[in-house]
Amino acid sequence: MTSTTSQPAPPTASPQSSAPPAVVVHHVDKAFKLPHQQYHTLKERVLHPFRSSTFDVLQAVDDVTFEVAEGEFFGIVGRNGSGKSTLLKCLAGIYDVDAGDLHVRGRLSPFIELGVGFNMDLTARDNVMINAIMLGLTPRQARERFDAIIAFAELEDFLDLKLKNYSSGMTVRLAFSVAIQVDAEVLLIDEVLAVGDVSFQQKCFAEFHRLKDAGRTILFVTHDMSAVERFCDRAVLIERGKMVDIGEPTAIARRYNEINFGRVVPHLGPGGDGERFGDRSAEIADTWFEDEDGKRIAELGHGHPCRVCLEAVFHEQVEDPVFGFALRNEAGTAVFASTTDLQGGPTGTFARGDRVVVKLEFLNWLVAGTYSATPSITRAGLGADAVDLCPDVVELIVHGWFPTGGVTNLPHSFELERA
Repeated sequence: MTSTTSQPAPPTASPQSSAPPAVVVHHVDKAFKLPHQQYHTLKERVLHPFRSSTFDVLQAVDDVTFEVAEGEFFGIVGRNGSGKSTLLKCLAGIYDVDAGDLHVRGRLSPFIELGVGFNMDLTARDNVMINAIMLGLTPRQARERFDAIIAFAELEDFLDLKLKNYSSGMTVRLAFSVAIQVDAEVLLIDEVLAVGDVSFQQKCFAEFHRLKDAGRTILFVTHDMSAVERFCDRAVLIERGKMVDIGEPTAIARRYNEINFGRVVPHLGPGGDGERFGDRSAEIADTWFEDEDGKRIAELGHGHPCRVCLEAVFHEQVEDPVFGFALRNEAGTAVFASTTDLQGGPTGTFARGDRVVVKLEFLNWLVAGTYSATPSITRAGLGADAVDLCPDVVELIVHGWFPTGGVTNLPHSFELERA
């Protein structure tokens, strides 16, 4: 049974406060029947009325239970086919559940299949008005918010162009811009922004933070672990329809890596043991920090140039591998991360036996403390297909600057003007 605004949620304690939870998922099951023989036309059904009607059962969601607090940014993660999107569609009311209960407190807005309801033969101007009204705005509200919708989508020059002439990215931008104008307390987001360009994705993430600051509850389905660690307060990991773990985002990201890439020991770090993930078609043989003269270092003064480096050897051919680094502070917070995919594009073809040294140079504006580097090699694409990933493999001690309460101390100055 699924309930929304009109149905009060059960009096279960919220994980973050004494207030009632915004979303309750209680022992939910959802299965699909997969027939062994399918009819594609009426003629086939008439000619073969006694054809086998047996089927397999796919248990997409299997006894999943969790709660989401009001105002929480909650991640739902898992591999492709794990059941996370099915669960979100159950919450949205697209699918009925087979067993269990779902309770959503407040008005709900699903960002699951953006653009559903768009007419490709109409202009963007017409589609904005129609879709906004379909999503619950009054005609007057739709007119009042029209300019803001178009400005957010950055499509002012394409208002009178038919949607069938839009690119997929332009359509997503328009649909998302309409969807965020709905005054909903609970938002369901299912990686619908994957086709958008990087600048628009960042704009959307900033909008998520604004919605969260406004007290909205956000459920975010993804298999991008960096997004989970960056945005989510908590996350749940689902595998083959079952809930594997729930908790702090960094811990859930580690569990996801264990399931998706497998765990290998020993580690490359000074202690000689630890976690490692990937299919090992290439291997990170060494990781280190060095100064501007190329000398390996374990400590560095604030404000000095620095490089973090990896050496990799390839055991089989890999096309355009993506090399990357992430830096974490002592609290486990990612303070900086970048990849060759973000900066330089394709890296070329590496054959079996090839070796490469990759260096990322930056000016060290980190405040005093200890920082660990996580080098990675992933396949080109969404970055979720790991070749080799070694968490927190080498450390750097930064000294020479007093604590400021932040993670960096950027070059800056103050200016005072008396009014």
